[in-house]
Formats: sequence, C-alpha cells, structure tokens
Amino acid sequence: MSDQILSPFKVAAIHAAPVFMDLNRTVEKAVGLIEEAGRQGARVVVFPEAFIPGFPYWVNLSSVLFHGKLFVKLWENSIDLSSDDAVIRPLQDAARKAGAVVVMGLNERAGGTLYNAQLFIDQDGQVLGARRKLVPTLAERTVWGYGNGSTLRVWDTSFGKVGGLMCWEHSMNLARQALIAQGIQIHASSWPGLSSVKGYDPVFQIQVEALTKTHALTGQCFVIVAMNPVNEDVLEVMEPYIGATDLMQPGPAWSAIIHPLATLLATETGDKDTVLCAEINPRHIISTKYLVDSVGHYSRPEVLSLVVDQTDYQPARFINNGGLDGSVQVDAEAPANGRERMPATKQSKSTSNVYGHPKEEA
Repeated sequence: MSDQILSPFKVAAIHAAPVFMDLNRTVEKAVGLIEEAGRQGARVVVFPEAFIPGFPYWVNLSSVLFHGKLFVKLWENSIDLSSDDAVIRPLQDAARKAGAVVVMGLNERAGGTLYNAQLFIDQDGQVLGARRKLVPTLAERTVWGYGNGSTLRVWDTSFGKVGGLMCWEHSMNLARQALIAQGIQIHASSWPGLSSVKGYDPVFQIQVEALTKTHALTGQCFVIVAMNPVNEDVLEVMEPYIGATDLMQPGPAWSAIIHPLATLLATETGDKDTVLCAEINPRHIISTKYLVDSVGHYSRPEVLSLVVDQTDYQPARFINNGGLDGSVQVDAEAPANGRERMPATKQSKSTSNVYGHPKEEA
C-alpha cells in the first residue's frame, strides 16, 4: 500500500433511480450524478445494480408469458461493451473530470443475451474492465445469462484495490472469498430497490445489511452499498405490458458506506435521489487485519483452500487441420456472446475491450 492509498479520502454511493428503460437519458443522468459526487470530493463512486437502464422488476410481478416485448425493449436500451464506445465515453469523461473511480451497474447486451454487469472506470477515464453476475437470482434467470470466473477479480486503482458483487452474489461465500483472496480494499456492492415488492418488503433491507456488514468484516474492506429507490416511472413503463399490479409500489431504498469493523459510516433510507458520501481511512484496513487477516495469519490453507476457475468458457472452439506444414492449428475461440475476437497477428489501435479481448481497428 502506498502512502497515497493510506491517506483518507471520500467515497460515494449513488442512491438514485434511473430514467427507467431509457438508455440515453439514464447515461445523461449518470453523468450528472458522477459530476455531483466529484464536486463533493468522492474518489470512488458506486452505482446500483443494473442502473442503466434499470432493473427488470417485471420478472417478479407477472408471468413470463408477458415478458417478451419488455425483454426486447430492455435489450434495445442496454449497452454492448464491445462496440458501444459512444455510449460509454460520456461516463469515462465524467469519471476523468471528477477524478473518481466509477463502478457502474448496467445491462450488458452481448448478441442475443443480456448480462447483469458492473463496469469499472478509473479516475483517468480509462475502462479497467467489467464483470458479469455469476448467477441471476430466481426469476432474473429469464432475463440475464450467467457470468463466469474470468471476470471475478479486483482492479488496482490509485485509491486501492477495487472490486464488487451484485445483490445475492453476496450470499455466495466462495465468490466473496475469491475477491478477498485478491486483496480487495474497496468493495462495490450494487443492489436493486426491492424493499417495496411484496414478499421482499419485511426482510430485504435486513438481509442486505447483514450480508454487506459480513463482507466488510470477513474481508477487512470498506463496502459501498448502492441501491436505487423505485419511482412511479417504473410502474408506468411496465403497465402497458403486464397490466396494473399491487405486488409492487414506489418506495425507498437503503444505501450505506460500511467500515471494515462493520460499523456504518453513512446511510440513506429515503426515496429521493441522493449522493451519499463518507470519508474512509485505508489505514483502518491494516488495523482490522491485525485482528483478523482472512488471507494471512487468520487462514489455514493446508486445511481450507479455494480453487477459482478464471477460464473464459465459450460455446465453440475451431480447430484448423489445414496448416501447410501439416500441423494442427488451434485458433482462438470463435466470437461468442457478441464479444468480437481478432487473430493474434492483427494489431489494433486499442489494446483490448473490457473483457481483455482485442478490439477491431477503427
């Protein structure tokens, strides 16, 4: 840890609703929120789950038979991380102007499949990478595909090692441990606003608080919980497709900034858009690790260990037996899930896309 990383600085949880199912207006709103966080001095800014262009609440409210047109609308307003540079660039510019690392929750469009993703942008406006939710929760599986271990990682930034999980991924103890083992210091915990959905309403906030405090303490890291309130726009957009519902109402959310000792540095429980800020002191990570270091003196690798497969599995491999010298040539995996690949011999102006695969030359 450098002296810079050991100095206190502010972080922010974006406690705000998107412009539901509207890609361009939500990106525009996100830019404004990043700028506001920057004005407040935040150096790490975390957005809710699927903020762009919103969480697919309809999966919990009606039959899958009514969801086809909503899926198409969501697909049209999602981001292709391999090619939608013009959509991502305003977020990069906002991060650079704010001097902040930004973790953006979004719906990723990859071919015909959508993924629940977090996009990581550094304080210079450079895309660090992205990760996909490993397991969509319950009815979310009708909308989102499954991520794999290739993006279960943390990124080095000027403000420490930053990584994240979304929603019920926090119940996957081995996924949490995979990030802890990589030395995570600031954890982006992105959630949707489900407190006003019947069945979730009495317990959701309690569960979120329990899971995120547990991660802060067991990982000896700061946790930034970002959750969006639900406004009337959500119900208005969905009603033409699924009809009126009494299973969900507009309502507040719970966002927080949590110390490694599991104390709350700041919280927000309202239904209004808010940039929730608090100062964190990375030196407190060291003092917490004096008590318990989950990947150091408080681990027993000869008794308990974790294997993380970071292979980027693809649905097809193409083997070419037609080499001039009779040898077998194995190409890189075919373009899959909308993520374009290039032959290794071709050079491009940009080193790679957000998943580490080469990008086509402009």
